[in-house]
Amino acid sequence: MAQYSLEKCAEFAANPHLRAPLSAFTANPRMRDPALYRPSPELAEAVNVALHLGIPLLLTGEPGCGKTELAWHLAWYFHLGEPLVFNAKSGSSATDLFYQYDALGHFQYSQNHAEALSPDELERRFIRYQALGVAIRSDGRRVVLIDEVDKAPRDFPNDLLDALDKLRFDVPELGKSYHTSDANRPVIVLTSNSEKNLPDAFLRRVAYFHIEFPKPDKMLEILGAKVLDLSQSQLKALCDHFYALRTDRELRLEKMPATAELLQWAAWLRDTGFPIVELARPGRLDAQARAALRASYTILAKTRKDLEALCQRLSD
Repeated sequence: MAQYSLEKCAEFAANPHLRAPLSAFTANPRMRDPALYRPSPELAEAVNVALHLGIPLLLTGEPGCGKTELAWHLAWYFHLGEPLVFNAKSGSSATDLFYQYDALGHFQYSQNHAEALSPDELERRFIRYQALGVAIRSDGRRVVLIDEVDKAPRDFPNDLLDALDKLRFDVPELGKSYHTSDANRPVIVLTSNSEKNLPDAFLRRVAYFHIEFPKPDKMLEILGAKVLDLSQSQLKALCDHFYALRTDRELRLEKMPATAELLQWAAWLRDTGFPIVELARPGRLDAQARAALRASYTILAKTRKDLEALCQRLSD
């Protein structure tokens, strides 16, 4: 594992010809393996409701609880290829769900070329189909993930549902329309961080489910599946310490560490040879282990205040 060392800095400064080799990064494929996603029975039922009725599934829950991962899991389960992802923004419009037109690029091209482009050539050069547009133009069913729909303007959700009812869209720049049948209706997963209220008319036309943060026993299952080569005692020590941080009222963390942070933290401690079982008795850690644990809190904390609180808790 390539490491950055302050001691090496002085050595390299004294000898400019020396440099540390940086090895290729190797990701843990299990971290995002859709086959390892563990939905609750209640979430599975919500999925079946949405599929049976052909309506979008709206998911809420704190960041890191698995909202977006569900779309990848469903695409894997039904063998529908990778999900088509649309990240909603404050300026998103319903048209953006289907395609984007590079008007500036087309204008610049027209200024330098006398001959007009054919519709097919215009489409190839200056039209970029987006998630829902790609799904409607596909020969089969696809999973479409519309992430953080609450960030979009207030009329965006209703425009989205109107588009899904019609399963068609127009590209006036080309004089074309695209449509698909109910048999090829996309599977729509919507996520919301509940930053603002969504329109009532929209909520009446979706299936809704709130993903609760996993209980410790469920988290043990997730952690064991995603991070290999950990004993049961290590898994339990990690989960107990993690939940103790989340539930410590004196810490008052601004941003609670979530499942993604736990998985990264566990992998880091495992790879660095940290005595994980000793997390059950942090007061007995020696100075070196305490320093290593304090450094690892940079994975769990996301604000300066939270990092200081976690380090102070370890020092008490």
